[in-house]
Amino acid sequence: MALSDPTQSGEGAAAAIPAPIIVKKVTIVEGGHHGGAWKVAYADFVTAMMAFFLLLWLLGATEEKQRKGIADYFSPTLVKLRQESAGSDGMLGGSSLTDVDNYPNAMGQTGTRAITIPRGVTGGPVEGGGRGELESEKLKELRDTIEKKLVQRRQLRHLARQVRVMRAPEGIRIDLMDNADFSMFELGTTILTKEARGLLEVMAETLKDESAPLILRGHTDSLPWRGGVATNNWSLSAGRAEATRQALVLGGVPQPRFARIEGVAATEPLVTDNPADPRNRRISLLLLDRKSAPRPERRGPPVKARPAD
Repeated sequence: MALSDPTQSGEGAAAAIPAPIIVKKVTIVEGGHHGGAWKVAYADFVTAMMAFFLLLWLLGATEEKQRKGIADYFSPTLVKLRQESAGSDGMLGGSSLTDVDNYPNAMGQTGTRAITIPRGVTGGPVEGGGRGELESEKLKELRDTIEKKLVQRRQLRHLARQVRVMRAPEGIRIDLMDNADFSMFELGTTILTKEARGLLEVMAETLKDESAPLILRGHTDSLPWRGGVATNNWSLSAGRAEATRQALVLGGVPQPRFARIEGVAATEPLVTDNPADPRNRRISLLLLDRKSAPRPERRGPPVKARPAD
């Protein structure tokens, strides 16, 4: 029996040939043509520009006090990092208009808005502090004293809302106002009501120890008088101011303290939108400051009486 040659068989030849080896090379390109680092840098640039334009908007849309508050919020409180008056020393360094400078001058200065004011000078209620701060303290003390005295009297406790103490160009003004439930005077007269007399007693107790000259000013509303009445709002306002002066004198306020009394009728309404509003009926007590106080007139020698013929 003859054996067959394996090399001559198709199946055997296919099994004897090994499979080819395939090598696959993968090339990794990092971040495209220029890489991805530029995206991070661009994002930082856009963020910085947004912060810059936000800063410009804040500078244009805020007032000086608001900018000062923002600057105080970011300024260090425990350690003063800034050593110089300009530049960018320390975190968020730089100078504010209201910071103390260290320029070579005679005294430290504080900037206010666009100018520089020497430290310690006196000024108005805004620039320079000084007298303005003292007047604010005096106004608050006067308001608290009046309110405390009214609260102590049970019958007058509800009148605290009828008293308004405020700063005026000539000094401190106290308004005693009417409303729908309270009136200083009987209707159309110069006769004080019972509650108004109690209110003026409190005002006299508060003001009798003060030294500032007083001006009393009477105000009325714009309601017209009925026909046939001889009086008018001018005489009525002046008469009510005089009645108030007499009540304060009875309460202990010295007569020389009164500089003058005035009646302005309805020419200075408190509620300008409604001249007939009852709050326009009021008595104003003006405590004059030193600048507004009237100067005493120079008096000549006394005039001798002419002898009778």
